[in-house]
Amino acid sequence: MVDNLVYFLDGKTYINLTNACTNRCTFCVRDIKEDVVGAKLWLENDNVKASDVIEQLEKIRENIGKEVVFCGYGEPLLRLDTLKEVSRYIKDNFSDIEIRINTNGHASAVFNKDVVSELVGLIDSVSISLNAENEEKYNKIARPGIKDAYLYMQNFARRCVEAGIDTTLSIVSGYPQCDVDVEKCEKICASIGAKFRNREWIEKGY
Repeated sequence: MVDNLVYFLDGKTYINLTNACTNRCTFCVRDIKEDVVGAKLWLENDNVKASDVIEQLEKIRENIGKEVVFCGYGEPLLRLDTLKEVSRYIKDNFSDIEIRINTNGHASAVFNKDVVSELVGLIDSVSISLNAENEEKYNKIARPGIKDAYLYMQNFARRCVEAGIDTTLSIVSGYPQCDVDVEKCEKICASIGAKFRNREWIEKGY
Protein backbone atom coordinates (compact mmCIF):
# COMPACT_ATOMS: atom_id res chain seq x y z
CA MET A 1 0.00 0.00 0.00
CA VAL A 2 1.27 3.48 -0.89
CA ASP A 3 1.56 5.86 2.07
CA ASN A 4 -0.63 8.96 2.09
CA LEU A 5 1.92 11.74 1.81
CA VAL A 6 -0.68 14.13 0.39
CA TYR A 7 -4.26 14.51 1.65
CA PHE A 8 -7.06 17.08 1.70
CA LEU A 9 -8.72 18.86 4.63
CA ASP A 10 -11.04 21.88 4.59
CA GLY A 11 -10.26 22.60 0.95
CA LYS A 12 -6.50 22.68 1.49
CA THR A 13 -3.75 20.28 0.44
CA TYR A 14 -1.77 18.80 3.32
CA ILE A 15 1.61 17.08 3.22
CA ASN A 16 2.45 14.29 5.68
CA LEU A 17 6.24 13.85 5.93
CA THR A 18 6.95 11.74 9.01
CA ASN A 19 5.71 9.84 12.06
CA ALA A 20 8.49 11.32 14.21
CA CYS A 21 7.84 14.11 16.70
CA THR A 22 9.63 15.70 19.65
CA ASN A 23 6.33 16.10 21.51
CA ARG A 24 3.78 13.61 22.80
CA CYS A 25 0.86 16.01 23.19
CA THR A 26 -1.93 14.75 25.42
CA PHE A 27 -4.59 15.82 22.90
CA CYS A 28 -2.84 14.59 19.74
CA VAL A 29 -5.27 13.14 17.21
CA ARG A 30 -2.84 10.38 16.23
CA ASP A 31 -3.43 8.75 19.62
CA ILE A 32 -7.14 8.66 18.87
CA LYS A 33 -7.30 7.34 15.31
CA GLU A 34 -5.15 6.33 12.33
CA ASP A 35 -6.70 8.65 9.79
CA VAL A 36 -7.76 12.22 9.06
CA VAL A 37 -10.95 12.47 6.97
CA GLY A 38 -10.34 8.92 5.76
CA ALA A 39 -6.67 9.31 4.84
CA LYS A 40 -4.52 6.96 6.92
CA LEU A 41 -1.53 9.02 8.05
CA TRP A 42 0.64 6.53 9.94
CA LEU A 43 3.48 5.92 7.51
CA GLU A 44 4.76 2.43 6.79
CA ASN A 45 7.92 3.99 5.34
CA ASP A 46 9.17 6.90 7.45
CA ASN A 47 12.06 7.65 5.10
CA VAL A 48 10.02 9.95 2.88
CA LYS A 49 11.83 11.46 -0.10
CA ALA A 50 10.90 14.71 -1.81
CA SER A 51 10.40 12.80 -5.07
CA ASP A 52 7.74 10.64 -3.36
CA VAL A 53 5.80 13.72 -2.29
CA ILE A 54 6.18 15.43 -5.64
CA GLU A 55 4.90 12.32 -7.41
CA GLN A 56 1.70 12.43 -5.34
CA LEU A 57 1.34 16.19 -5.83
CA GLU A 58 1.61 15.75 -9.59
CA LYS A 59 -1.35 13.36 -9.51
CA ILE A 60 -3.59 15.98 -7.93
CA ARG A 61 -2.08 19.13 -9.45
CA GLU A 62 -5.41 20.20 -10.99
CA ASN A 63 -7.04 20.14 -7.54
CA ILE A 64 -4.17 21.39 -5.39
CA GLY A 65 -6.01 24.56 -4.34
CA LYS A 66 -4.57 27.82 -3.05
CA GLU A 67 -2.70 26.63 0.06
CA VAL A 68 -0.39 23.73 0.87
CA VAL A 69 0.19 22.87 4.53
CA PHE A 70 3.00 20.73 5.90
CA CYS A 71 1.17 18.91 8.66
CA GLY A 72 0.64 15.21 9.34
CA TYR A 73 1.12 12.74 12.18
CA GLY A 74 4.63 13.96 12.99
CA GLU A 75 6.71 17.14 13.12
CA PRO A 76 7.34 18.20 9.49
CA LEU A 77 10.51 20.19 10.23
CA LEU A 78 12.25 17.03 11.42
CA ARG A 79 12.42 16.32 7.68
CA LEU A 80 13.90 19.72 6.94
CA ASP A 81 15.72 18.93 3.68
CA THR A 82 12.73 17.10 2.23
CA LEU A 83 10.41 19.94 3.22
CA LYS A 84 12.69 22.51 1.60
CA GLU A 85 12.94 20.54 -1.64
CA VAL A 86 9.18 20.06 -1.87
CA SER A 87 8.62 23.75 -1.10
CA ARG A 88 10.98 24.74 -3.92
CA TYR A 89 9.07 22.48 -6.31
CA ILE A 90 5.76 24.08 -5.28
CA LYS A 91 7.12 27.62 -5.60
CA ASP A 92 8.59 26.82 -9.03
CA ASN A 93 5.47 25.12 -10.38
CA PHE A 94 2.54 26.78 -8.58
CA SER A 95 3.40 30.46 -8.22
CA ASP A 96 0.02 31.45 -6.76
CA ILE A 97 -0.01 28.84 -3.97
CA GLU A 98 0.85 29.78 -0.40
CA ILE A 99 2.80 27.37 1.80
CA ARG A 100 2.29 26.96 5.55
CA ILE A 101 4.05 24.82 8.13
CA ASN A 102 2.27 23.60 11.27
CA THR A 103 5.07 22.98 13.75
CA ASN A 104 5.98 22.62 17.42
CA GLY A 105 8.87 25.04 16.92
CA HIS A 106 11.66 22.75 18.12
CA ALA A 107 13.59 22.38 14.85
CA SER A 108 16.35 24.89 15.57
CA ALA A 109 17.09 23.09 18.85
CA VAL A 110 17.07 19.68 17.18
CA PHE A 111 19.44 20.71 14.38
CA ASN A 112 21.44 23.17 16.52
CA LYS A 113 21.19 25.89 13.89
CA ASP A 114 18.90 28.69 12.75
CA VAL A 115 16.35 26.76 10.73
CA VAL A 116 14.19 29.85 10.14
CA SER A 117 16.79 31.47 7.86
CA GLU A 118 16.58 28.39 5.61
CA LEU A 119 12.81 28.75 5.28
CA VAL A 120 12.75 32.36 4.10
CA GLY A 121 11.46 32.52 0.54
CA LEU A 122 10.22 28.93 0.66
CA ILE A 123 7.21 29.32 2.95
CA ASP A 124 4.65 32.04 3.51
CA SER A 125 3.32 31.32 6.97
CA VAL A 126 3.88 29.21 10.04
CA SER A 127 1.56 28.03 12.80
CA ILE A 128 3.42 27.16 16.01
CA SER A 129 1.95 25.23 18.95
CA LEU A 130 2.22 27.47 22.01
CA ASN A 131 -0.04 25.10 23.97
CA ALA A 132 0.19 26.86 27.36
CA GLU A 133 0.99 30.08 29.20
CA ASN A 134 3.98 28.74 31.13
CA GLU A 135 6.68 26.09 30.92
CA GLU A 136 5.31 23.85 33.65
CA LYS A 137 1.93 23.54 32.01
CA TYR A 138 3.49 23.24 28.55
CA ASN A 139 5.57 20.27 29.69
CA LYS A 140 2.48 18.63 31.15
CA ILE A 141 0.47 19.11 27.96
CA ALA A 142 3.10 18.66 25.24
CA ARG A 143 5.38 16.19 27.06
CA PRO A 144 8.42 17.27 24.99
CA GLY A 145 11.39 15.01 24.43
CA ILE A 146 13.92 17.86 24.47
CA LYS A 147 15.07 20.08 27.33
CA ASP A 148 13.91 23.72 27.45
CA ALA A 149 11.40 23.02 24.68
CA TYR A 150 9.08 25.86 25.75
CA LEU A 151 11.90 28.41 25.48
CA TYR A 152 13.09 27.05 22.12
CA MET A 153 9.55 27.18 20.76
CA GLN A 154 9.13 30.84 21.67
CA ASN A 155 12.55 31.74 20.29
CA PHE A 156 11.62 30.00 17.04
CA ALA A 157 8.44 32.09 16.87
CA ARG A 158 10.41 35.30 17.42
CA ARG A 159 12.82 34.40 14.63
CA CYS A 160 9.92 33.73 12.27
CA VAL A 161 8.44 37.15 13.05
CA GLU A 162 11.83 38.82 12.58
CA ALA A 163 12.26 37.02 9.24
CA GLY A 164 8.96 38.39 7.94
CA ILE A 165 7.14 35.05 7.97
CA ASP A 166 3.42 35.32 8.77
CA THR A 167 3.45 33.78 12.26
CA THR A 168 0.61 32.40 14.38
CA LEU A 169 0.85 30.83 17.83
CA SER A 170 -1.93 28.42 18.73
CA ILE A 171 -3.43 26.71 21.75
CA VAL A 172 -6.00 23.94 22.07
CA SER A 173 -8.84 24.78 24.43
CA GLY A 174 -11.65 22.59 25.70
CA TYR A 175 -9.53 19.48 26.30
CA PRO A 176 -10.65 18.12 29.71
CA GLN A 177 -7.14 17.72 31.16
CA CYS A 178 -5.71 21.03 29.89
CA ASP A 179 -6.74 24.17 31.76
CA VAL A 180 -5.08 26.81 29.60
CA ASP A 181 -5.23 30.52 30.44
CA VAL A 182 -6.29 31.99 27.11
CA GLU A 183 -5.74 35.63 28.09
CA LYS A 184 -2.15 35.00 29.21
CA CYS A 185 -1.46 33.09 26.00
CA GLU A 186 -2.75 36.01 23.96
CA LYS A 187 -0.37 38.33 25.82
CA ILE A 188 2.58 36.05 25.04
CA CYS A 189 1.67 36.15 21.35
CA ALA A 190 1.43 39.94 21.44
CA SER A 191 4.84 40.22 23.10
CA ILE A 192 6.37 38.08 20.35
CA GLY A 193 4.55 39.94 17.58
CA ALA A 194 2.65 36.87 16.39
CA LYS A 195 -1.01 36.26 15.69
CA PHE A 196 -3.05 34.16 18.11
CA ARG A 197 -5.31 31.21 17.38
CA ASN A 198 -7.50 29.36 19.88
CA ARG A 199 -8.35 25.95 18.42
CA GLU A 200 -11.27 24.09 19.96
CA TRP A 201 -10.46 20.48 20.79
CA ILE A 202 -12.23 18.01 18.50
CA GLU A 203 -13.07 14.98 20.62
CA LYS A 204 -12.96 12.36 17.85
CA GLY A 205 -10.57 14.15 15.52
CA TYR A 206 -11.33 15.09 11.92
